[in-house]
Amino acid sequence: MSQSLELLLIQFLMPDNDARRQAEDQIKRLAKDPQVVPALVQHLRTAKTPNVRQLAAVLLRKKITGHWAKLNPQLRQLVKESLIQSITIEPSPPVRRASANVVSIIAKYAVPAGEWPDLLPFLFQCSQSAQEDHREVALILFSSLTETIGNSFRPHFGDLQALLLKCLQDETSNRVRVAALKAVGSFIEFTHDENEVIKFREFIPSILNVSRQCLAAGEEDVAVIAFEIFDELIESPAPLLGESVKTIVQFSLEVSSSQNLETSTRHQAIQIVSWLAKYKYNSLKKHKLVIPILQVMCPLLAESKDDDDDLAPDRAAAEVIDTIALNIPKHVFLPVLEFASLSSQNANPKFREAAVTALGVISEGCSEPMKQKLEPVLHIVLGALRDTEQLVRGAASFALGQFAEHLQPEIISHYESVLPCILHALDDSSDEVKEKSYYALAAFCEDMGEEILPFIDPLMGKLLGALQSNPRNLQETCMSAIGSVASAAEQAFIPYAERVLELMKMFMVLTNDEDLRSRARATELLGIVAMCVGRARMEPILPPFIEAAISGFGLDFSELREYTHGFFSNMAEIMGDGFVQYLPHVVPLAFSSCNLDDGSAVDIDDSDDDGNTGGFSGVSSDDEAHDEPRVRNISIRTGVLDEKAAATQALGFFALHTKGSFAPYLEESLRILVKHSSYFHEDVRLQAITGLKHMLTAAKAVFQNQNDGPTKAREILDTVMGIYIKTMTEDDDKEVVAQACMGIADIMQDIGFVAIEPYVPQLVESTLVLLREESACQITESDDEIEDDDTEHDEVLMDAVSDILPAFAKAMGPHFAPLFEKMFQPLMKFAKASRPPQDRTMVVACLAEIAQHMGSPIAAYIDAVTPLALKELASSAATNRRNAAFCVGELCKNGGDSVLKYYNDILRLLFPLFGQSETDDAVRDNAAGAVARMIMVHPESVPLNQVLPVFLNVLPLKEDKEESVAVYSCVLNLVLSSAQQILPLVPDLVNIFAQVALSPDETAEVKGLISRALSHLISIYGQQMQPILSNLPPAHANALASIAPNS
Repeated sequence: MSQSLELLLIQFLMPDNDARRQAEDQIKRLAKDPQVVPALVQHLRTAKTPNVRQLAAVLLRKKITGHWAKLNPQLRQLVKESLIQSITIEPSPPVRRASANVVSIIAKYAVPAGEWPDLLPFLFQCSQSAQEDHREVALILFSSLTETIGNSFRPHFGDLQALLLKCLQDETSNRVRVAALKAVGSFIEFTHDENEVIKFREFIPSILNVSRQCLAAGEEDVAVIAFEIFDELIESPAPLLGESVKTIVQFSLEVSSSQNLETSTRHQAIQIVSWLAKYKYNSLKKHKLVIPILQVMCPLLAESKDDDDDLAPDRAAAEVIDTIALNIPKHVFLPVLEFASLSSQNANPKFREAAVTALGVISEGCSEPMKQKLEPVLHIVLGALRDTEQLVRGAASFALGQFAEHLQPEIISHYESVLPCILHALDDSSDEVKEKSYYALAAFCEDMGEEILPFIDPLMGKLLGALQSNPRNLQETCMSAIGSVASAAEQAFIPYAERVLELMKMFMVLTNDEDLRSRARATELLGIVAMCVGRARMEPILPPFIEAAISGFGLDFSELREYTHGFFSNMAEIMGDGFVQYLPHVVPLAFSSCNLDDGSAVDIDDSDDDGNTGGFSGVSSDDEAHDEPRVRNISIRTGVLDEKAAATQALGFFALHTKGSFAPYLEESLRILVKHSSYFHEDVRLQAITGLKHMLTAAKAVFQNQNDGPTKAREILDTVMGIYIKTMTEDDDKEVVAQACMGIADIMQDIGFVAIEPYVPQLVESTLVLLREESACQITESDDEIEDDDTEHDEVLMDAVSDILPAFAKAMGPHFAPLFEKMFQPLMKFAKASRPPQDRTMVVACLAEIAQHMGSPIAAYIDAVTPLALKELASSAATNRRNAAFCVGELCKNGGDSVLKYYNDILRLLFPLFGQSETDDAVRDNAAGAVARMIMVHPESVPLNQVLPVFLNVLPLKEDKEESVAVYSCVLNLVLSSAQQILPLVPDLVNIFAQVALSPDETAEVKGLISRALSHLISIYGQQMQPILSNLPPAHANALASIAPNS
């Protein structure tokens, strides 16, 4: 075989394709015989040309796995010795590397079996050889062996670390330093022990030096190995970086900003900064690296870009800025605003574009500081919207859309300056600017209310015109904008609804592939418009729309199915029991989407060599083929995920709005939602968790008249509560956990304490885990301690968690006291002065509701809670003052005598909230509610002659009508008790009563209170009341007459 094989190897390397093909076929035939192994080993050692020796090694590597077990021990020993000799004496580097790869494959089987005890001693000896070639190939072998026998190196880890560090610092050979760099990268995954970690940090300066030398020599492909190593270090659970973060960031920034380097090299450097911003952001903060990073990344936004290049530096830089803004916003906003202010004046349009791009990018993470500085920010962006350059105007309209999405509700107060600018941009000469402007308009209008009314006519004029005359992509964003206008305008949209619905008919019959996205948007818009016009107008015209929507399922377009499920959800909401007739048609479609294969696909390439049609062409010592199957492709079809999420949501809506009529579909829907509650993607889990509560609502209606109904309903409740409690601590997505918390609070309110009593111990424990910030979704990826003053308020999660405690209190009343005792200290952690103001007001609001519902047991906490509430009364944030006023009122109402010592301080701090300096009506209303409660429980402790004129001066209540019962009950009590301080204030009282009687927002209960008070005043003061009543405006007099008792 040996002689014929040598000829075939030579023939395979010939340029003649036919000759190559013949050789390849014969080599494949010979390679099935185990004797091919010694034959290839012989050619690896004796062939005259390096190319033949290298080819022999490559083929040996490919075939050794299948034949190794068939070789006798003597032959195996011969192969091992021959390979070691080849590595030691072989003059050709490619052949040495190819031989090293064969050693790695054999070692996988021989070393664990104890059949190659001299391999590692040989490698250590070789790595310290005086010959450069030996040192290099030893390091190559170390790298290669980690893939197959990495754990065998653990006993030698200390020696190996010292060796690698020495080789990284080898001053005589660049090849050795490069090989050491690659070997270091291979060993990182085995670094876990604390001592090993600390030792590994010593490598970083040398890694940086080698990488710099490679860059200087133009060897970028080697230099980037440093970034691959850093990538591993950052993702490692061990704190591998330590103080080295600073030097890594400095090097990464140098490479990021070097325009003479390859885009891919720069991208890897920027990616390291991005990972650090995501996983080690506290280290960036600690070493004061945020500003240096922004000083490099912000100007990168201005680099000329190739729109098709996903590795372009400007895109990667935007990702870094976004990530840092999300994680440490306090340190990002001002530097970016400074960059934007300067760059917006730059003569280079790329910098003007970068200015507004940067502001748009940080608007999600830096939403709170941006809301405080909206004037200068909008000045820059609205100016850019009028720029002479299209690229600047496009970036400005995109930034406005981001603002509208993330800076609510403050951005809406600027509608008078923003909307006209967007309207103007809709007429831009550039389609790209128009499209982004429609996006900005859609985002901006979505959260508007009556503010949109003055603009609705010009807006709808432009949008309806655009809908009929523009290309499809603009029509799609235009439909989104119309949907937002409809949502904001509500009833005021009705005059435009008929025209929009007529236009939607045209879109909902489109069947060409390129038109289906437009059809999907039209289906979505149809649902939004239907929500505006209501059941009475939609019901007669709905059947053809439903029919068209159902027909879309035959077009095999996931996005259309997604939006159609949303449309059906909207219809169920507005139609209620009128939607029951459509359930047999739409529920199976939802089931079908829910049961789709989600498209997560891992394709394994396990074809053997004989089936490889490419043969051996292009083989080299660096060929990546080996004996393990390769993961070739991992893909997730996100469209299917969105469809599943929409279908899951639809099932919940159908159950909620058709209740008992959903009975035929309840069991299967529940099965799907239970399954989806543990789905791999959070969007689907979120809809499942939301929908499970709706299933409970339907189950209650379905089972209420059945004999075994309570048992079946309890089974479903057990299922839902079990999932919710598990989700609270184990789900890693905050929004999903928050939804589970809200679901539990709703269930407590809807079903009552008796029903949830069996789950209380688990609920309390899960709530404590969340309050201690120890749940799966709260564990930070960073390896550094988070300082309180840099903690951001977790609005999504903690506001929902803090709602559970009042839900307990409401369900249990005073019996909540023992449970509250466990939760009090973990809750109060959020009230520390170092925490964000939103955390503190969350605690104050939570305590207020607990005091309201738990009652007298709150007295035990008065001294711990009242000082916090008093401090918050003087907060600069209106929400904090409002919650604090509500809290002190409930503490006074329920705290017993222990709160009396605080009365003077409370009145002193409430007083400014009644004055002209207080601009927020809701704060003033809650202050009035607090004073009312104080008077109700301890009138003797309130100086009524001083307090009542101030108190009555802010009545009637303007915004927070939930305080009405407390306030007007207090007034009634004062009147009924004939308090002497009331007499001079009777004219004011009558005027207040008239306004309350006239208000459509006040309840019958409240109007009954003032009716009794007025009757009592008339009965006591009689004639003195007539002039006061006769001086009232007619509308007020009539309103009072309408609620006055017959007399």
